[in-house]
Amino acid sequence: MVAVVAIPVPAGAVTGWTEVGSDYARPLDESQGLATVTHGGSTEYRYTGIATVPADLSAQGWNHVGDPGAAQGWYVEPYQRDDRGGKLFRVQAPDGTWANYTHALESWEANNNSFAAVSPDARWLVGGEYGTMDRLLVYPMPGVAATDPAQNLPYASAIRLDHQVRDVQGCDFVGATQLLCSSDDPDGSLFGTTKPLLQVELSAPVGGSDVTGHVTSLGQLPLRSGCGGEFEVEGLDYADATLRVVVMSPSICVAFDSKTYRFQR
Repeated sequence: MVAVVAIPVPAGAVTGWTEVGSDYARPLDESQGLATVTHGGSTEYRYTGIATVPADLSAQGWNHVGDPGAAQGWYVEPYQRDDRGGKLFRVQAPDGTWANYTHALESWEANNNSFAAVSPDARWLVGGEYGTMDRLLVYPMPGVAATDPAQNLPYASAIRLDHQVRDVQGCDFVGATQLLCSSDDPDGSLFGTTKPLLQVELSAPVGGSDVTGHVTSLGQLPLRSGCGGEFEVEGLDYADATLRVVVMSPSICVAFDSKTYRFQR
């Protein structure tokens, strides 16, 4: 009798996407997320990390930057603090000017500000909270739909997810009604695997009213290092038909072989 051995799907074999390469991710300034900014005929790749937090924001208590987002030449960095003093979005307009927009937390809202995803029309901003959640949050796009940095950036609506997600570190729009999200879930009970790439199909484009989001896991993201231990999946970016996801290696090797993985359909 011939024994049948189940061959596990290797980490990085995400459904519908082919890994096409990787680049070294520096732990100080490329460890939180990334975004592609295109305007004026030029393209710029930007990263965030613990060393990219501006000194003036750090002095004000904004001590963590998440995964940035971009669309239509606009660029947004999400910041959080240890207290419930709100969330901050640092925004650069297509003309290069910067402005800081602050959002006062709703009573039910977590203070985590893990990522910023700009809708393709640059009218709305999607953000996320860490932990186990059944929603993503939608705000008017600062600088476009909300134009006064002195005013509170209000909560607008939610993406109501049909399946819980855990520790989402980044999301980006693939189209008006589809998001890809990177999850640092260390448990694996929600989707049958740790550290999954998630796909969220929206019932309608985001706006001032809630929409639903159908969540599926596309499989585990690459977890490869010369060291054993706990990996940390960080932010992601989709642009020019290429998906890029930051994965930081276990602490002993984090400075040596952390990667930004590249995928194409």
